[in-house]
Amino acid sequence: MKTHEAIRQDLLKRREQLNQRIHQITQDVRHADGPLPSDFSEQAVERENEEVMDALGEAGRLEMSQINRTLAHIDAGDYGICAACGEPIPEARLEILPHSEYCVACAERMG
Repeated sequence: MKTHEAIRQDLLKRREQLNQRIHQITQDVRHADGPLPSDFSEQAVERENEEVMDALGEAGRLEMSQINRTLAHIDAGDYGICAACGEPIPEARLEILPHSEYCVACAERMG
């Protein structure tokens, strides 16, 4: 089983990867490498690609938010405690879903 510190290190590494990916997506969408093509059909394809890139960026930002909340819980010392019932979240669940705020029973009741 991973310790909370090992999970913390994994999350910090993942956060750095996401930062790099989001930065690259932002550069791509802003066309930092040059202007849009002059051909209208190529521009349409570029715009579709931008929409996909925006969606990927948004997913990355959402994951980053989850990571930051989880790191805050680890730093506060309340990581691994169910936000609903106050019972410990099983370590196996935290290894699979390190951002989980609820134990299995409470998560099932919620949803």
